[in-house]
Amino acid sequence: MNLLTLLTQTDPLAIARRLIGAELVSTVNGQEAAVLLTEVEAYYAPHDLASHARNNTRTKRTEVFWAAPGSCYIYTMHTHMMLNVVTGPVGTPHAILFRAGEASRGLELIKARRNMTSLKRQLTTGPGVLAKALGITDKRLYGSNLLDPDNALRLEMSGHPVPDEEIMTAKRIGLGVKAGEWAERPWRFYRKDSLFVTPG
Repeated sequence: MNLLTLLTQTDPLAIARRLIGAELVSTVNGQEAAVLLTEVEAYYAPHDLASHARNNTRTKRTEVFWAAPGSCYIYTMHTHMMLNVVTGPVGTPHAILFRAGEASRGLELIKARRNMTSLKRQLTTGPGVLAKALGITDKRLYGSNLLDPDNALRLEMSGHPVPDEEIMTAKRIGLGVKAGEWAERPWRFYRKDSLFVTPG
């Protein structure tokens, strides 16, 4: 299944599971870096109260949720960029947050961006850290097409699918009180035994 077909499906949980092992690639100032995704979170708006598009909330920040699947949704938390891909048919406000990955290209560049010299979990784990590792420091790619091979940030299915038995689920992380019972949904997907996964 190609990425467009995958991202157009209606169930963001199934999509999130399949994105484990996909490659997220950036080209910034002519320098390429990439990670194989090891952790993602699904957001199932409009019903999911943890989503920024809950109850079909349409603002300047959330408008991209209703765009084509593969569109890039970037928001800021404190000083960090948080990278997401919009999924589902056009007009269906689902999205998947990229939480962590394992360096697959440009390892030394990623280490330099993170001011690190070794392969520790903190190198590319956490959504803000992941964006920094890939050189994404602002929102200029908001709304861009992650399926466009010429985009500065893109998703690629470059390897074999990760077997189901290697994909684990858990509660999403850092959700506010507005999420209510939705905070308990096991909609975080991560690769079993990977170093580059949020602990706990």
